[in-house]
Amino acid sequence: MARYTYSYDATKIGERGKDRMRFELGDIMVEGMEQTSALSDEEYNAIIQAYPGKWKKAKLALIESIMRRFSYEVDTDVGPLSLSLRQRYDDWKAMYDQLKKEVCAATVPSANPAAINGGHYFTEGMHNNPNAGGTEAKGGGRRVLP
Repeated sequence: MARYTYSYDATKIGERGKDRMRFELGDIMVEGMEQTSALSDEEYNAIIQAYPGKWKKAKLALIESIMRRFSYEVDTDVGPLSLSLRQRYDDWKAMYDQLKKEVCAATVPSANPAAINGGHYFTEGMHNNPNAGGTEAKGGGRRVLP
């Protein structure tokens, strides 16, 4: 099994990389390795590389991964000891929902240019029935819309 690395360099927060992402997510306690860090350096780097130029989407994917890891943890009471592990999930879920809202608001819907500039479906006289004996013009087919 591969050994994962856990590192954090506060001097590299200005660069868009794992150190800045760790800072933004608050995952900076790396001394305890997997015991204190949510994700490894390799996981951070892989997701950042999977979303080049899309920092918030990479951040959203990382938060979702962390959130899913904590989702199975439950609160436990043993005598006077009480562990509220579910609270970690709730905190990450709130962060995920907020960022998801930001990412969705930042996307602008776009239309298919071929649909906008293409020929129109509706034409003048398209519902005329020359076989019914009406006074409509025979053939129809002249386009109404530009």
